[in-house]
Amino acid sequence: MKVLLLKDPKDKDSGPDPYIKELGSYSLEATLIPVLSFEFTSLDSLFEKLSHPECYGGLVFTSPRALEAIKICLKEKSKKEAWSKSLKQMWNIKPTYVVGKATASLVEEIGLVPQGEKAGNAEKLAEYICSREKPNSSALLFPCGALKREVLPTVLREKGIPLESFTVYQTAQHPDLQESLSSYFSQQGIPASVVFFSPSGVKFCLQHIQKLSGDLINQVKFAAIGPSTAEALRGAGIAVSCTAGSPTPQDLAAAIHTALHPHNC
Repeated sequence: MKVLLLKDPKDKDSGPDPYIKELGSYSLEATLIPVLSFEFTSLDSLFEKLSHPECYGGLVFTSPRALEAIKICLKEKSKKEAWSKSLKQMWNIKPTYVVGKATASLVEEIGLVPQGEKAGNAEKLAEYICSREKPNSSALLFPCGALKREVLPTVLREKGIPLESFTVYQTAQHPDLQESLSSYFSQQGIPASVVFFSPSGVKFCLQHIQKLSGDLINQVKFAAIGPSTAEALRGAGIAVSCTAGSPTPQDLAAAIHTALHPHNC
């Protein structure tokens, strides 16, 4: 059975994509189609903020892209030296809050210690932060995308916990998206399941998939990596067959397997 994953492939250096590998263990044939392209912005201003850890109570990351922005900054020799020499240690005295394992591992790559990775989504991470931070303390620095959801900032604001959001990337549709989807459907046919990994993916892909599937759309099991993506699908009138218990390859593959083989459970 075929599964279409609407996400960017993992870095080529780090071996096979874990989602394809995990789905393969259930004898599901998965294909990736990149949906989004990213443009990084205000990187000098980002590093200027990172250069003053004394002004902040800690860091918050809900997206691997925000860490990629920092990694781009650290490619510059002088910035890398400043980070290694003192800034990293100064930030490590403070908490670094993250959603999910992918973001946590990138935090570790820049030498910081992630907290809250098991939260799994922004709502749960907000609760976790509120249980550990005092109202009216120093602001948490939140490098994020232009399309960030307001859940986490809203919850923290209601609890009096200051958060400084700072946009470091813009999200757009991948230039090859339409062509890649048309090519997949003409060569592979209609997949048993289509998996969305973000509300942006729903926005950019869903209409194309509905058009390409035609009358057979009702045969497709739609899956979501988390609750916000599931919400975006339902908002577009799509019945969601399954949502991963947490945003990991293991949980997603198990959920899709159950959705495709309900009588075996």
